Amino acid sequence: MSAGGGTKAIIAALGANAGIAAAKFAGFLVTGSSSMLAESVHSLADTSNQGLLLLGQKTSKRAADQAHPFGYGRDRYFYSFIVALMLFTLGSAFAIYEGIHKIGHPEPLESPIVAVIILVVALCLEGYSFFTAITESKKIKGDATWWGFIRQAKEPELPVVLLEDAGALLGLVFALAGVGLSVVTDDPVWDGVGTLAIGALLGVIAIILIVEMKSLLIGEGATASVLATIVDELAAGKVERVIHIRTQYLGPDELLVAAKLAMVPGLDTAAVAQAIDDAEARVRAKVPVAKLIYLEPDLDRSLAR
Repeated sequence: MSAGGGTKAIIAALGANAGIAAAKFAGFLVTGSSSMLAESVHSLADTSNQGLLLLGQKTSKRAADQAHPFGYGRDRYFYSFIVALMLFTLGSAFAIYEGIHKIGHPEPLESPIVAVIILVVALCLEGYSFFTAITESKKIKGDATWWGFIRQAKEPELPVVLLEDAGALLGLVFALAGVGLSVVTDDPVWDGVGTLAIGALLGVIAIILIVEMKSLLIGEGATASVLATIVDELAAGKVERVIHIRTQYLGPDELLVAAKLAMVPGLDTAAVAQAIDDAEARVRAKVPVAKLIYLEPDLDRSLAR
């Protein structure tokens, strides 16, 4: 993923959510709608989340030091994990609480047309943010499905923004339904039901993000296709085969590769060193994110058994 693409999607979401949060909260003050309040908190949480994603991008660029010899690339995973937790605590938990409260103690809405207008405008702004995230994601998604992209992407920002925006759009639909049904049926309980639906939706999205970001944070290896490419490039020239290999992403743009290689018999020290250098060059040419490569020539003891 180009850093510019991820940043563009984050900034688009940040601007949209900041404006939407202010408008929704104003709508809540006018109407007293719990759906509007839940959506206000949701948009406020999303705005904070985009700020955290930008912070993660910035701090991940710090140079490696003695305490962190492999650098700070995983800062992007850490802040994305915090985003998922915030979405759950600030968005989902609050909306569920507010929904249950409003169902148990319904209150009539005031000026519901104001809420409808604000929610429609918010749908347009969220749609723009979602379209931007979709456009930037297509540049790196390849042939993968959208679900596969979210599950396999090593760059955390775009999957986070995609799910946040998708959740925001569905949440707005739930809020509109809650307000609309409250007006049509003259029963404010529906506003609470809409709020509860928003909370459940945010909870599901937050759990998906927590699982995916945790996996990246503790360390994921290369995908099967990337690993196959690395093995093919290593097992060429004067390398007979790869005895074993380990990979791990130290950050979205930095892959660690460590492998033991069985060399062609009869090579002297200089030839072995050159073969190792050549293998590294081949891998980096095909997999540019493989920036840290540690290769060890060894005997293929499996052939002796």
